[in-house]
Amino acid sequence: MSDDRFKNWKPPEIEEGKLNEYNWIVQNKNNLKLGYKTDIGAFTYINAKNNVIIEDHVQIGSHCSIYSVSTIDNKEGPITLKKNCRIGTHSVVMPNVTVGENSIIGAFSFVNRDIPENSIAFGTPVKVIRKLTEEEVNKFEVEEKHSISEPQILKKFEDLL
Repeated sequence: MSDDRFKNWKPPEIEEGKLNEYNWIVQNKNNLKLGYKTDIGAFTYINAKNNVIIEDHVQIGSHCSIYSVSTIDNKEGPITLKKNCRIGTHSVVMPNVTVGENSIIGAFSFVNRDIPENSIAFGTPVKVIRKLTEEEVNKFEVEEKHSISEPQILKKFEDLL
């Protein structure tokens, strides 16, 4: 992610069940934890009924669906997208899934199992294709200029009151 693009990043205003300023939508917004400098593409849907954690510097392509509950097969559970992972456009992430740090999910993938850190995975259902090389991991690592995220700063300020 370009530093210029996120120079003035701030968390989006999220209203229950309504498109936000970036044209993505969340149901059960109180169960969504959104990390610092995340990038979520237009028309992505997040159902956070059973908790969705999106860590710092995560990128999610447009038209993705993230389901912490699936009424078709009665599966429910949390979803965690670890720091610096990337989810390709039109992908679906199902309940009880963790995508590891720095991992890349290819476009149009059906993610129904955990993906280890530093991996490339894609397909329907998703399969790990290979581990990232050390050189690739270093390219994708985001230089963190802030040791504390904006929500953490606000929490510390509130604790002082």
